[in-house]
Amino acid sequence: MTEIADIKPGVELPKPPSAAWLQVFAAVYDPLLWLGELRGMRRRRRELLADAYGRVVEIGAGTGLNLAHYPEAVTDLLLTEPEPGMRKKLSRRLHRNSCLTGVVDAQAERLPFAAESVDTVVSTLCLCTVDDPDRALREIARLLRPGGQLLFIEHVRANSRRLAAFQDKLAEPWRHFAGGCRCNRDTVERMRAHGFTVEVREAVWRGMPSVVHPLVIGRATRGESVNADC
Repeated sequence: MTEIADIKPGVELPKPPSAAWLQVFAAVYDPLLWLGELRGMRRRRRELLADAYGRVVEIGAGTGLNLAHYPEAVTDLLLTEPEPGMRKKLSRRLHRNSCLTGVVDAQAERLPFAAESVDTVVSTLCLCTVDDPDRALREIARLLRPGGQLLFIEHVRANSRRLAAFQDKLAEPWRHFAGGCRCNRDTVERMRAHGFTVEVREAVWRGMPSVVHPLVIGRATRGESVNADC
C-alpha cells in the first residue's frame, strides 16, 4: 500500500473517502462492529485498558467504545477524533456516561499537547487509518514521558501469504468503504523502527471480514532515544 511518505513529487495522492460516505460510515460504525465486539473485542479492550494510568490521550477515539473500560488509575483522559461524524457520536456517549473527558478535533499526526506530558497513549483500530503513520508515531513518542506507554489493539498485515495477498487486492476498495482504513499495514514493525520497545501478542478479530482478522495487542514503551526527529 502506498504511504504518503513514499509518494514522489508529481505523483497523484490516493483520493480519500468522500465526506458524505464518512458521515454514513460514522452512523453505521457501531452496528458494523457489534458482532466483533461480542466475539472478543470488548473483552480485549477491557483487558488492555486495565493498564492505563495517569494522564491518558486516546487517538482516533471514534464513537467511544473504549470509554466504559478506563480504570480509576486514569487521572486525566483526553480523546482525539478528527472525523466530525464520529466526534458527534462520541460526544453523545460522553454525555450519557457523565465522563469528565475532553474531546479534541485533532489528527494523530498533529497532536496539540506538550512534549513529555502524557503517561499513556491509547490506539485501538486507529493507526490503520492515519495517512502518515510514521509522523503519528513520532507524535506519540513526543507526547510520552520517559517510560510512558502506548497501549494498542490494531489489525495488521497477515503473516499468511494467501491472506496478505487478499488484503493487498482489496486494500483500495476496503480503504474507501472503511473510512480510510488500510487493511495491510505492518504497524508493529513501524513502532520498532521508531525506537519503541514492543510487547505484543497476536489474535484473530472474529465476527469481522477476513481482511481485518489479524490483530496485534500490546504495549509499546518509549525509549530514551526516541524524539520528534527520528
